[in-house]
Amino acid sequence: MGGSTGIDDTIGNASEEAADKLKEGAGRATDDERLEAKGRSDQASANVKQAGEKIRDAFNS
Repeated sequence: MGGSTGIDDTIGNASEEAADKLKEGAGRATDDERLEAKGRSDQASANVKQAGEKIRDAFNS
C-alpha cells in the first residue's frame, strides 16, 4: 500500500529533523534564543511525524 510514498515521507521527515537541528545549532551559535527554541520545537514536530510513520509501517507489515 504505502510503497514509495512511505519511503518519501520517511526521508522527508528525517531531512526536516536534520534541518531543524541545524536551526537549533545556528540559534545557539548566535545567541538567538528564539531561533534555538524554534529549532527544538520543529524537531519535536518532526519526531512526532516519524513516530506516526513507524506506527503506520507496523500496521502495514
